Amino acid sequence: MRQATEAPDLRSLARHHEMPANPSSAFGPSAVKISLLTGGDDRPYVLGFVQALTSEGISFDVIGSDDLELPELLQNRQVNFFNLRGDQSSDASLKSKAFRIFRYYLRLLAYTARAEPKIFHILWNNKFEIFDRTILTLYYKMMGKDLVLTAHNVNIRSRDGTDNWLNRCSLRIQYRLVDHIFVHTRKMKSELIAGFGVAEDKVSVIPFGINNTVRNTNMTSGEAKRMLGIGDTDKTILCYGQIAPYKGLDYVISAFGALLKGAGCYRLIIAGKPKWNETYWRQIKQLIRDNGVGHRIVERIEHVPDEETELYFKAADVLVLSYTQVFQSGVLFLGYSFGLPAIVADVGSLKEEIVDGETGFVFKPRDSSDLASKLDSYFKSELFRDLETRRAQIKDYANEHYSWSKVAAITTAVYSKFLSSGRLATAATKSRVI
Repeated sequence: MRQATEAPDLRSLARHHEMPANPSSAFGPSAVKISLLTGGDDRPYVLGFVQALTSEGISFDVIGSDDLELPELLQNRQVNFFNLRGDQSSDASLKSKAFRIFRYYLRLLAYTARAEPKIFHILWNNKFEIFDRTILTLYYKMMGKDLVLTAHNVNIRSRDGTDNWLNRCSLRIQYRLVDHIFVHTRKMKSELIAGFGVAEDKVSVIPFGINNTVRNTNMTSGEAKRMLGIGDTDKTILCYGQIAPYKGLDYVISAFGALLKGAGCYRLIIAGKPKWNETYWRQIKQLIRDNGVGHRIVERIEHVPDEETELYFKAADVLVLSYTQVFQSGVLFLGYSFGLPAIVADVGSLKEEIVDGETGFVFKPRDSSDLASKLDSYFKSELFRDLETRRAQIKDYANEHYSWSKVAAITTAVYSKFLSSGRLATAATKSRVI
């Protein structure tokens, strides 16, 4: 195992769509070193990103937590892993949580003051998002760092229905302070420009890299179904991920009830953890009782570990994403990694990620009747009849269009501009800090 380089006073913490030219070959691998601020979570994205970029000669200081202290990072010779966050378990006492948060920010401030990399890439903000977007981002700038931000959601509170002026103000400040922003869709770029006044040349669109870290064994679809008590011929629908109002699970339940009134044997899998609180899930359970469909539903209402994810995606015949509001969804690309077709609501950029009749179908958002109709059409389609063959084709399509190599090419091109010019943003953009 590789020994990580230690920071002077952090000895106990340091652990071990265009295709531009490779900047690492132009500057030399040692010239391209980035501090990657992960927020302490999201293993699939962090691992995919780091593995792709280090293969291009980029070196990283990865700022993480116990959750990211993984062999793929610790044994990578181009990674210095700094476990500044430590334990993030949710069952700790309030006092313990407060202490570890305070300790983390002190460690992060100390690291920043002495960090070798000039470029800080913010992959995720921390939970104190207002502080992170404003004071912490300004501190990075005062320390002379060039800042790159991946905005996985332009305004997540707008999606969740909890938006307010303070949230929008803090977002505007961070978007102005950082030097470059990565987003995953053209619509997200347009929202940044129109909604937050971000300069067009300050934003790059990168694919949402395919999830290639979740275990994928030789388990067959039939085996997965039997393990969940589902018949081999049952037409099985999957809803996967966090359970929250913006996911639109209530529309799926209503559509599923309509399907069961017709011919055919259907099953529904709901796998995921309620987000924020149990209120919405209690509403869904009541809707399940009202529709009389509970006997045809397989539930796992908790976080599903990565090592068990394949069971649900292989047992399913189709993935349903019934969002009422979203820009893009990592669950869609997770499904594609298993070759699973998807039926998605026409919100955000989801429609752009579907090849109609080849990788799935699109339905009208907030319309359970149209969803039921699309599900019926899917189970009568050639895509479903030839599903085992189509799974391989969907995997090939996803690996081509959402490859980490494309993410790496665009990202390294942005890094190289920092190294060659010293600053990516124009003088006019930099003068508009707030």
